[in-house]
Amino acid sequence: MPLPGPDTRVVELRVPGLSGTTGEDLLDAAGTVEVAGDGVGRVVRPADRLRRPAPGPVLPALGRSVPRTLEGYLWGGMTSGGAAKATWALLFPFSLANVAHWMLPPVPDGSRTAAVLGALCRGVLRIAALVLTMLLVAQIAVVTLDLFAAQCLAPGRHCLPGLPDRLRDVGQLRLTAGLVPVAAVVFVLHRVSGTNWTVRAHPPPPPGDALPGDVLRGDTDSPVLRCVHAVAALGTVVLVAVGGPLDVPADVPGRLLWAAALVLTGVALVTSASGARHLPRWARAGLLSVAVALLVATAVRGGVPAGSDPAVEAIGAALLGAWLLFALLLIPAALLARRTWRELPTRLRPWAGGWAAAPVLALAVLLGGGFGAGLAIGLRRLAGAGDLRLPDSYRLVTALWGGGLVLAVVLGVLGFAVGVPLRRRARGVPEIVRMLQSPPDERAAAAAWARSAWERRHLHHLALGVVAGLSLGAAALLVARYGFHTLPGWLDPLSAAGVLGLGFLAVGLLRVVYTAATKPGRNRHLGALADLVCFWPRAAHPAIPPCYALKVVPDLAARAREHLAEPNTRVVLSGEKLGSVLTVIAAARLVHTLSPADRERVGLLSAGSPLQWGYQRAFPAVLPHSALTALHESLGGRWRGLARGTDIFGGGVTTWRHRVDGGKLTGEGFLPEGGWGALPPAAQGATGALVLGGDHWLPDPVHPSPGAHRWRAGVLGQADYLVDPEWDQAVAIAAGLETPGRPAGDEAEQVPLFPDLPRFHLKAPSAG
Repeated sequence: MPLPGPDTRVVELRVPGLSGTTGEDLLDAAGTVEVAGDGVGRVVRPADRLRRPAPGPVLPALGRSVPRTLEGYLWGGMTSGGAAKATWALLFPFSLANVAHWMLPPVPDGSRTAAVLGALCRGVLRIAALVLTMLLVAQIAVVTLDLFAAQCLAPGRHCLPGLPDRLRDVGQLRLTAGLVPVAAVVFVLHRVSGTNWTVRAHPPPPPGDALPGDVLRGDTDSPVLRCVHAVAALGTVVLVAVGGPLDVPADVPGRLLWAAALVLTGVALVTSASGARHLPRWARAGLLSVAVALLVATAVRGGVPAGSDPAVEAIGAALLGAWLLFALLLIPAALLARRTWRELPTRLRPWAGGWAAAPVLALAVLLGGGFGAGLAIGLRRLAGAGDLRLPDSYRLVTALWGGGLVLAVVLGVLGFAVGVPLRRRARGVPEIVRMLQSPPDERAAAAAWARSAWERRHLHHLALGVVAGLSLGAAALLVARYGFHTLPGWLDPLSAAGVLGLGFLAVGLLRVVYTAATKPGRNRHLGALADLVCFWPRAAHPAIPPCYALKVVPDLAARAREHLAEPNTRVVLSGEKLGSVLTVIAAARLVHTLSPADRERVGLLSAGSPLQWGYQRAFPAVLPHSALTALHESLGGRWRGLARGTDIFGGGVTTWRHRVDGGKLTGEGFLPEGGWGALPPAAQGATGALVLGGDHWLPDPVHPSPGAHRWRAGVLGQADYLVDPEWDQAVAIAAGLETPGRPAGDEAEQVPLFPDLPRFHLKAPSAG
């Protein structure tokens, strides 16, 4: 570690955790000004009254004030704002299918069986994602071709009376009117899948040592996947228009179109399953041209389809079969991967034993079917044409979602209204709360600790329980529908509840999209949803929003390298919530590319991070424990984590297995010299925080401090980590300027401003 001199300065580069965060909130300043970036990813600094960049508040360290430059990287424009980004909410099922790819368990080194199983899981997942696209297009075709063209525009119907009679009398016009909207949807999906952020900083490929996030690169299959999804979607439209994939048309032109659409869809499925990464451009253009020609030929042929039940049911059955095969293949893949986390504590092991990708894909399938059914039901109600017939399978979907709604309410009530109070009564006021809080704040803090601890431990169990209940309910309904050819009458109330819920879902989504497009300031709830799913690159499904991590991480690393070009500058990457995951991956990129000397001038600060309890367990192949251990060792103890026990979504990042023994907080965690193991007992710092290893456990409510620049009363939970005076202390430690866990009342070590000059010791004059 280079010794700090008189010209040492610290650059703190902050990254927010949610879109919608302003530069003023991020930097805790009255005003900010943009100093770098490209308008999408913006680097801001505090501004003075003349809108000029101003230095940030000094950093108390080394017994003096060290100059600090505050910068913030705002990436919220990549996930929210504008009508185009607002429509991304409708792509949530596709995004979940893509997230499932990144949740697959890691492949152990040297295991060919695990490698084959991993390849099979990825192939089947791509097939399921492709069929999910086909299901969405088929459900939209139900609305445009069946509900609108075949029923609403039928001659003699009084639906939409303002339309001309010629449109009702000519079959080709009715068919074209039904084909154009669904073709427009396919075009929009194709354009969305080709949208990417401009990345100016391209880091070199990582060396052999694996660090967190090394697999998050921009070399995915998106061009090939984009082509095959568009081809399969257009083929699905043709199949629905000619009567469905299982019914051969009676006329020769219809048979030719039916056969060509089946072949085209089969080619798309095989190409997607094989994982072809380099399909020539002429081949992609040829496939798309053939698909478009088939659609045009279908419109010229004429003839409005009579019913869309066979098409929707066949695609739904194929999707359920793909999910079942994926879930079965994932079981041995997860079992073989167990040796990569067998030695870890239980709270660090992957969720559901590495099998969590299957429930996530099941949720994507159920949401895909529910969104389509809810959209159709909502549009039928908005049109005031309740006599229009929908496919019989929609009754299964509505009954299923009605049951899921009841199950979610029951589990939620049992968990939050019963589980949390029981935990609080059983434990009373935890000893660690007594160590952190003053007596007047103990009760409020203990209640918040109990609630947040229960949610961090069991929130994924609640989600898995709802998905499992929905899956079992779907299987039971399918057996009842196709085994006994009838559904019991007691399902009618569930079906009614499902119709109500899906109707609200469809209308609510449309309202959210409209509100986000017309009033960007009110779309933060939509941006929070997009933040979670847009983090991951396109791997299983292309028709999802572009990945912002592929731009934010290289930009952060490049900006840090610019500051490190000055030899007396130290850079601390600090991130809150989801921003902490971005800074961890950016720090790993810096470790790969910097020299050992420059690496010692880099620090990392995570505040309220979901990295350990959430991302590390949900994405074990992207953020494995071994890679996080290697990153901590490379930073030499300059990775600090701010955590509150009252924070529902954040927790410790470098320690675990916490317990209070003899009035001391102990636990295990990353060791500065490498590896992980038992840590020395926590020391109480000058601000009242308990510093255990790299984690700073903060009191909440915050202790009033006379030297603090700002203070907030009450339990803060996951909000406003900047008000805690421990933030500056953690920044100083991450910059290598302070020692962790300096007790309250200790004098800071005085470092001379000019260490090279000789020192003179003056003796006090004697009394004589």
